[in-house]
Amino acid sequence: MSEHVDDSTVADWWATSITKMAPGVIAYRDVPISEVISDYGFIEVVWLMLRAERPSEEQVRLLEAALVAAADHGPQAPSIAAARMAATCGVGLNNAVATGVNLLGDVHGGAGQQCMELLAEVLRREAQGDAIDDAADATLQAWRSEYRYIPGFGHRFHPVDPRREPLIELVTRARDGGHIPGDHLRAGLAVEKSTLALGKSLPINIDGLTAIIYGELGFPPPLARGLFVLSRSVGILAHAWEESQSGRRNKGPLPPSILPTYRGPAGT
Repeated sequence: MSEHVDDSTVADWWATSITKMAPGVIAYRDVPISEVISDYGFIEVVWLMLRAERPSEEQVRLLEAALVAAADHGPQAPSIAAARMAATCGVGLNNAVATGVNLLGDVHGGAGQQCMELLAEVLRREAQGDAIDDAADATLQAWRSEYRYIPGFGHRFHPVDPRREPLIELVTRARDGGHIPGDHLRAGLAVEKSTLALGKSLPINIDGLTAIIYGELGFPPPLARGLFVLSRSVGILAHAWEESQSGRRNKGPLPPSILPTYRGPAGT
């Protein structure tokens, strides 16, 4: 005989502290939807939903800057290219966007989370008594012994990421104004300096910059990836929509005039 399930058990199945919903009632974190609509901006809603509080003006500015800076990087990004190809294959716009989002994994889209973990290790070593530069050197050495790439540093297109200076300036002003601690900024700059020992400069890239911001704002590392997905979805949507208006069908990764190199057995 099956176990009896009462109404409270059913109601608790998807219990949540995020959204209150009942006939005629919607509230985000107990803030009525009428108040959210009239008084909250979108960035404030993101913060409210994730953190259960309203952010300060400076927190909004930093989070907005991080999301804006990572929104797009052109069709050479795999997620954007995949979304554009999908848009020419007869699928709906939602499918094209989902195709792009589904490519945001450990290699393309996960570096922000990984960089936050790297910076946390630098700060852990500093808390144990190491000078920040020594902590960065030791962390970088340990990371390099296990991984080939340093998440958040260097860029395959840009000698210096054009998003570096404006974001570093913004974070520095927030630190100097007492709005954030400045710990992740200090760790990030120390790691950037330590990369010189590898024989070449590896300036902080967008993943490292957003990792610094999310760390300063108190987000846990997994949310760095989630927030990147939220940000990059804007670019994915824009590119998928643009491609859907082109009239092209079954657009592949190469122009039809260029054939992939064949490396199989020789034949006719």
